[in-house]
Amino acid sequence: MMKETKEATVDLKSVKSPKKTEDYAKYFQAPSLKDAKKRGKEEILVHYDFNIPEDMQHIGKGKRYHVRTYGCQMNEHDSETISGILQAMGYTSSDSVEDADVILFNTCAIRENAEDKVFGELGHMKRLKNNNPNLILGVCGCMSQEEKVVKKILKSYQQVDLIFGTHNIHRLPELLRDAMFSKEMVIEVWSKEGDIVENMPKLREGNTKGWVNIMYGCDKFCTYCIVPYTRGKERSRRPEDVIAEVRDLARQGFKEIMLLGQNVNAYGKDFEDIEYGFGDLMDEVRKIDIPRVRFTTSHPRDFDDHLIEVLAKGGNLVEQIHLPVQSGSTEVLKRMARKYSREHYLELVRKIKDAIPNVSLSTDIIVGFPGETDEQFEDTISMVEEVKYEFAYTFIYSPREGTPAAVMEDNVPMEVKKARLYRLNEVLARIALEQNKKLQDQVVEVLVEGESRTNAEVLAGRTRTNKLVHFTGDKSLIGQYVHIKITDAKTWTLHGELVSKVEV
Repeated sequence: MMKETKEATVDLKSVKSPKKTEDYAKYFQAPSLKDAKKRGKEEILVHYDFNIPEDMQHIGKGKRYHVRTYGCQMNEHDSETISGILQAMGYTSSDSVEDADVILFNTCAIRENAEDKVFGELGHMKRLKNNNPNLILGVCGCMSQEEKVVKKILKSYQQVDLIFGTHNIHRLPELLRDAMFSKEMVIEVWSKEGDIVENMPKLREGNTKGWVNIMYGCDKFCTYCIVPYTRGKERSRRPEDVIAEVRDLARQGFKEIMLLGQNVNAYGKDFEDIEYGFGDLMDEVRKIDIPRVRFTTSHPRDFDDHLIEVLAKGGNLVEQIHLPVQSGSTEVLKRMARKYSREHYLELVRKIKDAIPNVSLSTDIIVGFPGETDEQFEDTISMVEEVKYEFAYTFIYSPREGTPAAVMEDNVPMEVKKARLYRLNEVLARIALEQNKKLQDQVVEVLVEGESRTNAEVLAGRTRTNKLVHFTGDKSLIGQYVHIKITDAKTWTLHGELVSKVEV
């Protein structure tokens, strides 16, 4: 049951606080994937009284921090909250680790190479720590929720001062204080999710695009995925809190927002006091004066007819949907525990395209899942050909310790996996180019996001369907909507000429 509390007497330090032990370090609680898998009926409270302890409100005056983020938009949004809390404590941001007094690595656990990258960076931090013993070096995010990661840090990365997880970001001021004054590594990782804490400060860059988290956690337990263990069970923010945040961003002049959740389609299913789902939320957000609204990530199993009906109303709800399929084979989908078939997915795509004829679909695809045969891979290729995705994130299967797939027989040779990925990407590239060429000589609406990553003289922005557009224009157009005539359609980018500025 979701219950809210607005009493000023709530002490956030006691919110689902773990037992403190001295096993390895102060406040150490070992994360447990076994405990993280449990889905109980514990009451989730909503707290509105976040505050920085008085003795920590100015602790960062004259000091600098650096937050390095890995992974998905959820991690990026968590980093905005972490940065907001640090700035509320008096710290200022630094683009470099060299002059930072606090360095936090907000990590991703979805693939092994992401973890390896973090460990490599932690190794480089040893020099900085030796040169500045007062430097606070911390690891947070999804990697912190894994037992093997914490044990590895304890054993091999003694330069780390602080480890905390995804469920206790609101505890950062207290944890930072403990790290400053403790001679031991401070570790606080909760395997069971905490309550929902509203009103934490966020540091958003500019007012062009903003992320709004609408829910936390995932209950799908796909056999390859570590996220349900690192992010906990599904917990939805109250609709009035989400709407209030979106309205506030509208007042600040944001041009686009992205609603975030591990599975946004499951929004509201945990409410016991109201019947209110993701379609209802989108219908309300549709009426708020923000030019564009996106969402990610959706799960095909929870994509219902009401949501399709709402999205078809258009307006500020863009005609672009990220709909992860993972595989085009029903047999592979079953082993992945995706809980839908190839036929179900294609029927969903048909419904979406019937309701939104100009929709742009993107997806996630894994190749080389344990047991994937040549025939099953061909099912994925035919799925791509039929749906005609305009973009896809493609991966070779990466086993994650603690997930069911990690103990499956991985009988697909690496050279076969690489060959399948290469072929899949070739097909996707051909289709993307075909789709982009349809926009040749067309005029499209573009939200200008900034300079091109490869050429500072060129501006870059995105269409409503999330296509990247490059054009030459004055820097004053950044953060504005413009009309661009497409003059050159390439595989992954469009190039064009400025036609006019759009008044919104």
